[in-house]
Amino acid sequence: MSKVYADASAALDGLLRDDLMLMAGGFGLCGIPENLILALRDSGVTGLTVVSNNCGIDDFGLGLLLQTRQIKKMISSYVGENATFERQYLDGELELEFNPQGTLAERCRAGGAGIAAFYTRTGVGTVVAEGKETRDFDGKTYVMETGLVADLAIVKAWKGDADGNLLYRKTARNFNPPMATAGRVTIAEVEELVPIGSLDPDHIHTPGIFVQRVIQGAAYEKRIERRTVRD
Repeated sequence: MSKVYADASAALDGLLRDDLMLMAGGFGLCGIPENLILALRDSGVTGLTVVSNNCGIDDFGLGLLLQTRQIKKMISSYVGENATFERQYLDGELELEFNPQGTLAERCRAGGAGIAAFYTRTGVGTVVAEGKETRDFDGKTYVMETGLVADLAIVKAWKGDADGNLLYRKTARNFNPPMATAGRVTIAEVEELVPIGSLDPDHIHTPGIFVQRVIQGAAYEKRIERRTVRD
């Protein structure tokens, strides 16, 4: 059975329901699955719990799902570029679970590797550790964090083949690879869909066994989140 679907809407068909848990790859606005996010917005699905490093900006990326109030809860490490996020959180309309960035990445990796929980020193003695189990190892205190597994993971790759083998470029190879392994179903959006066998096996970042559906994306904006230039 082919893993390749005609477009984002077709790839999401039969997978969406209200209140599902979603992982969305990318770092800021880099390496985000733009077409799949738009299709999610147009689907009207609501009550989403979204695991993502951040939530885009007000009018782009996952921020589009905040505008339409389709997100119930965010599990993130950084939310500073999105005024809509701030307003909904302060008004009590949006739940937020903050994670240190490395902890969030490891929670996704652990979920994909079948690791239920792990211990880390990051966050010990702060609000991050409140209500969580702690243990001492070699005289140092660690906090327990649980692995994350999502109902659906959407990721963006530079190149991919019809078997779902994926290559990422630069910053896009941050949260996308661990999230691709941690979805019960993973959809990959690729810039270039290449023939099977054309990718060097030694260069593949995500093996196709983790990917159930593939689309070739189109019309990427690739916005810059914050442009800094000299006067």
